[in-house]
Amino acid sequence: MTDTNPFPLVGRVGRTDRTLGSRKLAAMLPDPAGTRPAYRHLAQAISALILDGRIALHVKLPAERELAAALNTSRTTITAMYDLLRESGYAHSRQGSGTWTTLPEGRTPSGISRLLGPEDTAIDLARAAPGLPEQTLVDALVQVTPRLAEHAHTPGYHPYGLPELRAAIAERFTQRGLTTVPEQILVTSGAQHALTLVIGLLCRPGDRVMVENPSYPNALEAMRRARLRTVSVPVTDTAWDIEIIESTFRQVVPQLAYLIPDFHNPTGCLMPEHERVRILSAAARSGTWLVVDETLADLALDVPAPPPFASHTTPGGTGQVITIGSMSKTHWGGLRIGWLRAPARLVTELAGQRVATDMGGSVLDQLLALALLARAGELMPPRLEQMRRQRAALAAALAEHIPQWTWQLPPGGLSLWVDLGEPVASALAERALENGVRIESGAYFATDPGIFEQRLRIPYTTPPETLREAVHRMAAALADGRPLPSTTRRPHWVA
Repeated sequence: MTDTNPFPLVGRVGRTDRTLGSRKLAAMLPDPAGTRPAYRHLAQAISALILDGRIALHVKLPAERELAAALNTSRTTITAMYDLLRESGYAHSRQGSGTWTTLPEGRTPSGISRLLGPEDTAIDLARAAPGLPEQTLVDALVQVTPRLAEHAHTPGYHPYGLPELRAAIAERFTQRGLTTVPEQILVTSGAQHALTLVIGLLCRPGDRVMVENPSYPNALEAMRRARLRTVSVPVTDTAWDIEIIESTFRQVVPQLAYLIPDFHNPTGCLMPEHERVRILSAAARSGTWLVVDETLADLALDVPAPPPFASHTTPGGTGQVITIGSMSKTHWGGLRIGWLRAPARLVTELAGQRVATDMGGSVLDQLLALALLARAGELMPPRLEQMRRQRAALAAALAEHIPQWTWQLPPGGLSLWVDLGEPVASALAERALENGVRIESGAYFATDPGIFEQRLRIPYTTPPETLREAVHRMAAALADGRPLPSTTRRPHWVA
């Protein structure tokens, strides 16, 4: 069975074969060279990773010899580090089976504390997803309760999605300028689920996939897990390099291309219409499937909402365009409703693949989605105005407290792609967490290691006062006089 756990270091209940590879652990740790004593520095780093939930409990640590080689240090250093971890309660050994992570009595890793009850007081800027107003949810629940009772007399399995929701999504595409019938729609458990289904059907290990750089990290992770070979094309603060994209289609002939043309995550760019036509033509010539992620398309703040990418006609087009959408960014991430639009034949094949792991989505969630979509004309304008206010508050706070940082104000979407002016983003993220702000380095959005370390993605999905406080804390982290740590941190989850 394919491992679809979105938290690669967090184990599942009941698993007893969880092992943390030496290379993976080494990538999470600071370079021991130049630190004295190195073993103590490494032990402190591992204990911090455990407390932050980025290394799971009851995971087997690498053998001493393997980790020493991965870190390019002596085995004596690793032995002393493991001894210190055991002494401090962060590890224990089983005779003949190795060393395993644990916690000192009374400590709880922050990565799981939210599940167990204690409130996490850090301001979370790692997830670019808005909340749903409580009254909106209550009203929708009242509306759908009678409908849910009707469905309770049926088996409840809908691998294609509820027929009425498929019809509603198809009508939305048609209203936006792309004629669509319900047979072209597959309702999924979010956009990530849709992408994973597409990759599983259309790609095989070793296939080349064109992706933007930077891009959405969970999409990149899905491709890594499928053992695909990604070929990246650059996206700057303001534009795509269309010539490089066209030459990539021509020279690489990728099996699939994944694009976020609408208020791109994380840069916020909006692809012009003429560039979309050129990409469609280049993809058609190479026979490449285009997967267009439109999860942010409705979040147009300063410009009209763009029409669907696939609505742009091109001579010789093959129809090999799959459009992915979701309610996570426009409504609420807790409502696990996404969809894809594709040729009807492909939708049938994707639904067949889905039932191998997922017989169908929640009927309740789909009924809620149907009710919320029906009220889009009422609900979306105030949501967009809220985002404009929050974007303005974030930009003003940054300009006041950290004026050396620069950014392009995006015409839509949910975040700023901020240039720090120097490659300290991962180190700053560590310091910011100490000051009560959880944020991720731009490196996490990169297809290749070592780049975008001068960048931060800062979402404006929280209230203005929260954003101002977050910026104040980050400014304090920069100004506290201590050198920024050299640790490169990896997030437990980014949305």
